[in-house]
Amino acid sequence: MAVAIFIGVLIFSLILAVLSKGKSKKDNVADYLVGGRSFNGFILFFLAIGEVYSIGTIIGFPGGIYAKGASYGIWFLGYILLAYPVGYFLSPLIWRAGKHYNAMTAPDLFKSHFSSRPLELLVACTCLLFLIPWGQLQFEGLIVALNALGFDFPPLMAVVIAGAIAYIYVAISGVKAPAVISILKDILLFAAIIIVGWAAFSKLDGVNNLFSTAKEHGASVSFGSTEQVTFSITTIIFQAVAFYCFPFIINVLFTSKSEGTIKRAQRFMPLYMLMYPFLIATAYFALVALPNIDNPNHAFIATSIELLPSWVVGLVAAGAALSGLLVLAVISLVVGGIFTRNIVTSIPENKQRKWSQVVVVIYLLISMLLTVSLPSLMLNLINTAYFGFGQILPGILSIIFWKRATAIGVGAGILTGTVIALSFQFAGISIFSINTGLIALCFNFPVLIIVSLLTSKNKQLLTPIVSVDIEK
Repeated sequence: MAVAIFIGVLIFSLILAVLSKGKSKKDNVADYLVGGRSFNGFILFFLAIGEVYSIGTIIGFPGGIYAKGASYGIWFLGYILLAYPVGYFLSPLIWRAGKHYNAMTAPDLFKSHFSSRPLELLVACTCLLFLIPWGQLQFEGLIVALNALGFDFPPLMAVVIAGAIAYIYVAISGVKAPAVISILKDILLFAAIIIVGWAAFSKLDGVNNLFSTAKEHGASVSFGSTEQVTFSITTIIFQAVAFYCFPFIINVLFTSKSEGTIKRAQRFMPLYMLMYPFLIATAYFALVALPNIDNPNHAFIATSIELLPSWVVGLVAAGAALSGLLVLAVISLVVGGIFTRNIVTSIPENKQRKWSQVVVVIYLLISMLLTVSLPSLMLNLINTAYFGFGQILPGILSIIFWKRATAIGVGAGILTGTVIALSFQFAGISIFSINTGLIALCFNFPVLIIVSLLTSKNKQLLTPIVSVDIEK
């Protein structure tokens, strides 16, 4: 029954993708990449939430607590909670910049504001470099979900199926299909998490007994050292401010029809935090009742199988799979847009949609190959993806707020921050247990400011986006 429900939900998602096509304009790249900047608050809310709460939430969060204890959960909760107020003030201004410059990708902002082809290429290459492991993470999560459900697919078959579904989503109607499907995904995801968590609470007779029993079984309920506290706090700060620099998050913001729409959607996003107590309950139940799980990432679905009827397990697994597929689809779309608009500039706008689809196929194939052949290496690069995307933050803030910023200054800051982050990461260097990305930002900002001040003399000052008046 679980398998039938799982397959049925995936087929229904494909039907929704076809229905989402509506009056899509065949050769209109804006319609394809950013939905014609027409999404209302309802659709934007679900699409944005779909990118925040991916398969890493339902698979990785309980798995992280199962393997590493409370410190993992505090970090995860902390950075998302802090990211919401940051996004409430920052994301409408990013949308304003996109509207002002008719930008459809993050590099478009830098190209148009600074009129610099080298800076556009630098930002585009940075985005593409760090999007590769992020896409691979979704494939890995999907494999985990399928294996835990009992599908004994070889990894190659699993990633081919997932890649094909993700491609179909974006090939039909671009970003509109993931936006519509995200509503189905969120309903399944939220319901599944609450049902499994409530079952875990009930099975062990309430909240107090669940946590006391987990503690008796050796579960960690506190930080183990001051170094862990320092790392968690600095990671929360860095990832919260870097979150809205992710290229696919920026693209989602561009789909909104107004700044007010973004603000309205942002106000309700913290409601999703209500599901985390249930995820934590799931993780601690697994520690008590399923102490010998081979792969910690199986904790959530293994608990579902232990506590729920087969048909409910199918819905749980379908929600997890859709979470990964939707993020993978949007990432693929962003990669296609960056390549056809910012890497290769000779493609006419009315041909960019077609060539974006070709690039999407190539990106998915590369991600599939790396998932199967180099899974450990690519998963180790996930942290560096956050480090890399975060180094774009000073440039975005310069576009929005600072008239004396120059292309050379922004580029120097990005290069400095990226080199420091990667060097520290791969050399295993730690400075007082502070998050490496935050250290890199502390070098990035002063380099940008100093170089910009030195190179802005005798140049016309730029108009910050915060000073631009755009009709709502």
